[in-house]
Amino acid sequence: MENYRIGRRAVLAGALSLALAASVPNEGAAETLANRVQNNATITVGIYNVAPWGYKNEDGSISGIHPDLLRAVLGSLGISNIEFAIVEFPALIPSLVSKRIDIVATGMAITPVRCQQVIFTEPDLAIGDALVVLPGNPKTLHSYTDIANNPDLRIGGARGTTNVENAFKAGIPRDRILQFDGGKSIIAALFAGRIDAIAWSVPTAINALKDPAVQGKVERALPFKGVVENGRESAFYTAMVFRPEDKELRDRYNESFATLKSTGTIKQIMAKYDFTDTELVPAGLTAKDLCGDHYR
Repeated sequence: MENYRIGRRAVLAGALSLALAASVPNEGAAETLANRVQNNATITVGIYNVAPWGYKNEDGSISGIHPDLLRAVLGSLGISNIEFAIVEFPALIPSLVSKRIDIVATGMAITPVRCQQVIFTEPDLAIGDALVVLPGNPKTLHSYTDIANNPDLRIGGARGTTNVENAFKAGIPRDRILQFDGGKSIIAALFAGRIDAIAWSVPTAINALKDPAVQGKVERALPFKGVVENGRESAFYTAMVFRPEDKELRDRYNESFATLKSTGTIKQIMAKYDFTDTELVPAGLTAKDLCGDHYR
């Protein structure tokens, strides 16, 4: 399996390819990804090389929740000829559009702006805030509201992050929100009793809890409810990303994903990477809801 890195050149190449496409006929333009996989062609999948989304192991193999989800879903469609390419995050969509890669599978969130350029599968994970506490959750914290309602409690977070802002929006006064410049200093503050919990994003918390220096000394507070805005808990929703002309395979992917979700396979893959029921997408929430008028 060959892995390669795409950087700034990919962005320039993508822009050049798009420009040329407008002026030069392309005989292969009509061939979709669905047509290619019927002929057992290789699918090249872009990842960002960051855990837990998608990353390269020391032995060269590829792990991560989105590569594993993709393998499972495409595998159920009889598609197994997959290679992975490590791509800088800003270059992922340009590389997809210019056909240097065929699918993006690396924790990309569905946004209306991105929906104008590419198409998304149905959301597979809801990524909100995580609360990290001492073992056993001694203060019984399961929401920002629990902290806001107790004037003796303080929370810590990384300086300037959305998680800190969410804690404030949920009602925790700023003088009880301590901000730090690094993860180690936040953990040290928790151990020292200067704070009672840490507000992190779910992926940050998952990676932090894998650190041998803190394993068994901290845990996620589960269940946990973050700030609620517009009737829904604040979160971003990840999905696989396809080119607009590959809608047929995207739709087949959605059908297969729904089947595997009903059998529990998706939850098993989530658990492998320490995602919990808290990260399940709310029932009924679709890519169309998140893309709005730009859904295709």
